[in-house]
Amino acid sequence: MPESNEVLIIVGDATETVDTLYPHLRVQEDGFVPVVAAPEARRYHMVLHEPAPGWEITREFEGYTIQADIAFKDVNPEEYVGIFFSGGRAPEYIRYDEDLVRITRYFFEHNKPVGCVCHGVEIPAYADCVKGRRMATVPKCRFDLEVCGGIFVDEPCVIDGNLVSGRVWPDHGKYMKPWMQLLIDERERMKAAGA
Repeated sequence: MPESNEVLIIVGDATETVDTLYPHLRVQEDGFVPVVAAPEARRYHMVLHEPAPGWEITREFEGYTIQADIAFKDVNPEEYVGIFFSGGRAPEYIRYDEDLVRITRYFFEHNKPVGCVCHGVEIPAYADCVKGRRMATVPKCRFDLEVCGGIFVDEPCVIDGNLVSGRVWPDHGKYMKPWMQLLIDERERMKAAGA
């Protein structure tokens, strides 16, 4: 098993800016290298989502852009310590990518650290990885989680084994620390296995 400091950050067009940049920057603080993976290795447009007073839906604004380092088809999941599923609208369409499904299943089947926020739940749900698993997500994705056998929990941090999840970007400060600890533990395990 190879030793690695790399963590996959899953994105697509209309991925949420804060959902993506917070983990992208946070993993670097503990010596990890974020690797942005997407349908193609190109620049992607991010968006900003926030609740709007008097609205029943989320308002969306244009956000920054982010360069994907690697296409899903080129990802060998064995080379990564963990994976993070960002929110926004991107998961609604990238979840159907066969290579992303392959990558997602690997992390669940091998009990490696998985972080997920907001609409990110749509990816492991579609990949058939959430049966019996407790997860936080934005309430409008509750159906996606439950119809695929998952258990919706309306809390800012839900830990279920190798899976750590939050509802929306204001929850980052609650669930990121436990996910980071899983990454640190996995890096040490991989280092020991490679010795």
